[in-house]
Amino acid sequence: MAMDAEYVDLGGAEKENQYVHNYTAPWEIYSIAFSSRAAYPYRLGIGSIINDSDNYVEVVQLNPESRKLEKKFQFDHKFAPTKIMWVPDTMNNAPDLMATSGEMLRVYNIENNERAVLKCELTSNKKELMAPLTSFDWNSQTLNMVITCSIDTTCSIWDISQQSLIRTLIAHDKEVLDVSFSPEPQMFATVGADGSVRHFDIRDLSKSDILYEMSHFLVRVAWNKNNKHYVAVVAMDDNSVTLLDTRKHSTPLSRLAFHKGPVNHLAWAPHSGYHICSVSDDMQALIWDLKKISPEIKAPLLEYMAQGEISNLSWGLQESDWIALCFGKQLQILRVY
Repeated sequence: MAMDAEYVDLGGAEKENQYVHNYTAPWEIYSIAFSSRAAYPYRLGIGSIINDSDNYVEVVQLNPESRKLEKKFQFDHKFAPTKIMWVPDTMNNAPDLMATSGEMLRVYNIENNERAVLKCELTSNKKELMAPLTSFDWNSQTLNMVITCSIDTTCSIWDISQQSLIRTLIAHDKEVLDVSFSPEPQMFATVGADGSVRHFDIRDLSKSDILYEMSHFLVRVAWNKNNKHYVAVVAMDDNSVTLLDTRKHSTPLSRLAFHKGPVNHLAWAPHSGYHICSVSDDMQALIWDLKKISPEIKAPLLEYMAQGEISNLSWGLQESDWIALCFGKQLQILRVY
């Protein structure tokens, strides 16, 4: 697997058309996600971040003839979507669904790749003013299960097929900022403003294990779906990624230290247990090879320089040779192999 070396070194329009595709949105992009639907290859959802309450989600897709990313449709979103996910169903057994988080969890049916029809709005708080959801994750083994996290210190587990709340729990002492399911469907991990990484088992939510703690806010967590022992986390304003082994609490397995600015997002390769990508304010997307683990890995396997501070990242389940990243109004998809 490699980011195309010819493109990265040489550039040029011909290489860009083959290995890098660009799309310019009408607004600054915050959330992005590859679809996993085989019938609609190279399809992504992107969400705006606009100061007022009127925000948008666009669905864009690569046109195989023009080799350009093109807008398919757009729909309104009351607040900026903090995350977008498509149903993680590579077998195409489930309906074509997209979910977003904001002041609540919304699930949409995507009809004929032409429009989004709201399926349900889910909130554990019936008050007019609700605590914003910071993130969520979709259980890849149990497709009706989604877990959300919120600034009110809670996580909520939902059955989207029944449009019902399974359980709400207090997960952290302060805001919960991200959540990720394990490849084992009963397990999930959370990070929060209290600086801890916590591990939960759905079968007994009366307790949790603290995998790791630090003095800074922890803002991102990603569980390796191909290696149940690896969890990666990012701290606020930190230039590195911390890799944890769930079998060894409190002590990091490794630090990935190369970025020159704060890391904003990370994603494990969907087809490999040993590769992870991180993006940063330093405008770099880095792919790391973890086959040989050491306490500190100072050089990535591959690096790509964008034209702006990269705020988000998606590595597609269906198009596992491609990653998507965004900076400002720009969406790029890059080929890796």
